[in-house]
Amino acid sequence: MQHILVLVKSLLSNLLLAAALSCLLISCGASRKTARHNTETPGRSYQPLSEKALQKKYASRLQASPGDLDNTPLYYFIDEWYGTPYRYGGNTRSGIDCSGFTVQLYTKVFKSNLPRTARQQYESSKRIKKIRKLEEGDLVFFNDGRGRISHVGVYLMNNFFVHSGTGTGVIIGNLEDDYWREHFVAGGKRK
Repeated sequence: MQHILVLVKSLLSNLLLAAALSCLLISCGASRKTARHNTETPGRSYQPLSEKALQKKYASRLQASPGDLDNTPLYYFIDEWYGTPYRYGGNTRSGIDCSGFTVQLYTKVFKSNLPRTARQQYESSKRIKKIRKLEEGDLVFFNDGRGRISHVGVYLMNNFFVHSGTGTGVIIGNLEDDYWREHFVAGGKRK
């Protein structure tokens, strides 16, 4: 009987550890299904495309026409950071987390400051509850399955958004994917 109790305690300990690790991975996590990895080496000097080539590249990814992409500074920024690996607390091209990425993007592209964490960004933004009301540059927030804000990205168009995920680094995701649809909380505009 005592042997069974020891086994049960060991099993419960392992389950708790697995649950804790799962929660950690969900925080700033990503659906691997949407990953499109860049072959660029992070930290390598960036060679920008021509504006026309940039618009064509991202129009294809966003199911849009090149003329729809008029915020070229945004897409140059995305192109430079695309494929940068995820690093919790990171804030550079050698590794960046989700909220660090949105801080960098807003600073460089929109000349606006954001708080450092996804939760602080959520609390400091005006809510947009419906995905169809989102506009290019709006923040998009996700929960960890227990109601806590755990991930943030930036809306682009046609339900696509850019973010840094734990298993993928900086990529473009789709709000129509099951994972993102189930964990979407709201969009946000800077107040």
